[in-house]
Amino acid sequence: MNRKLLLSLLFLACALGAVAKVRLPALMGDHMVLQQQADVRLWGWARPGVEVRVTTSWDGQTVACRAGADSCWTAVVRTPEASFTPYEITFDDGEPLTLRDVLAGEVWLAAGQSNMQMPLKGFGGCCVAGGVDEVIRSARYPGIRFFTVPTVQAYEPQDDCRASWQVPSVHTAAEFSATAWFFATSLQEALRLPVGIVVAAYGGSKVEGWLSREVLQGYPDVCLDEDSIARMNFMYRPMVMYNAMFAPVRNYTVRGILWYQGESNVGEDGTYAQRLADMVSLWRKDLCLGDIPFYFAEIAPYDYDTPEQDEKSAYLREAQFRAQSLIPHSAMASTNDLVEPYERHNIHPRNKSVIGRRLSYLALNLTYGLKQINCFGPQYKSWTAKGSEAWVSFDNLQMGICRNYDLRGFEVAGDDRVFYPADSVWLHWQTNEVVVSSKKVPRPVAVRYCFRDFQPGTMIGGNELPTIPFRTDDWE
Repeated sequence: MNRKLLLSLLFLACALGAVAKVRLPALMGDHMVLQQQADVRLWGWARPGVEVRVTTSWDGQTVACRAGADSCWTAVVRTPEASFTPYEITFDDGEPLTLRDVLAGEVWLAAGQSNMQMPLKGFGGCCVAGGVDEVIRSARYPGIRFFTVPTVQAYEPQDDCRASWQVPSVHTAAEFSATAWFFATSLQEALRLPVGIVVAAYGGSKVEGWLSREVLQGYPDVCLDEDSIARMNFMYRPMVMYNAMFAPVRNYTVRGILWYQGESNVGEDGTYAQRLADMVSLWRKDLCLGDIPFYFAEIAPYDYDTPEQDEKSAYLREAQFRAQSLIPHSAMASTNDLVEPYERHNIHPRNKSVIGRRLSYLALNLTYGLKQINCFGPQYKSWTAKGSEAWVSFDNLQMGICRNYDLRGFEVAGDDRVFYPADSVWLHWQTNEVVVSSKKVPRPVAVRYCFRDFQPGTMIGGNELPTIPFRTDDWE
């Protein structure tokens, strides 16, 4: 056999071998975490009609499936109880491919915009409090794994992305989402099991960016013409984050969703709550996991100064609070107290550790049943006028109001609808009502608490959780 023919045959054999070997999405790789005790989907691509056999080391069972005409295949396997034991999964369509160091634990999808994206190393000009120390000690948590979807855009849904699962170390953890990291460490310390975090966050993105073309077609103010989208501010483009960043992970089995977004929708509070609900409904449908938990962070105080957004973020926070009633199995973590005075013009506040932990309180209490962990701060219930005083009552006072002096953030208004800072605020401890008054308002008709762009308050309830900003009026 001449040399050219031999080389041609060898090349053909290698090419056929490459085609024969099953291909997996980036999300399925070494070091991944699978949701424990669940029927999880594993998927990939192979030659049309080829049988793919999936063997799991935790039980030695093999599940067979067949690639369709589009080369796609899907297998469903039952995962074991969570543990730190590393497992293997072998995919075989004639040439085996084995994934190693696979853990069973709790998996959460963390999504949103820059405050979810913000890594432990921080952004330029914006640090994360304690972030460097967390990077240094991150190797203490080998059972926490991160998969970070690249920040890219697409006009059509994508089936894969370029990323890999990362084990915490001083070499990897600096790039981990800080909010998601503190959520994961709190969850692991409480539950003592592995935690997997899939991060899909794009700085500046609007909620419309995370919705599908089909949903967005129902919104009269959204144009889906590609030329029009291309001319938009790249952060504000509709559907492109859903297509490029959510679509590649929508087959993965997760326990719940974490969300931190809303700043770019300030000024659009009239549509935000319903569109957030539409997004959650869409994602839950795509994930095929039912009404899994959806826990989200309230946007932090920030002094917006554009004409479209100035003094309008309080209404967006109000819309976020209202979204809880539209989204089953959802809850919001307030961030009103987690900024420093000098962060008035910093949209990326440094305190990500408490935000992450507050999200974990929601999960630990509402999802994992640890009811001893309080997860809600005081929420406005009702008020009544008594002469020159406004008596305000609250819900979620299982531990009472835990600060009974120097209560800042309250304002009152009279018939002229002008709000004045309260010069007297005191706690009537027998009823847990807060009594508010101002010498400039002889007859109050409305009360507000931290209902401004940047107005951190001081009233806290159990577990040091803050009072959620509110207003008793409906004035615009």
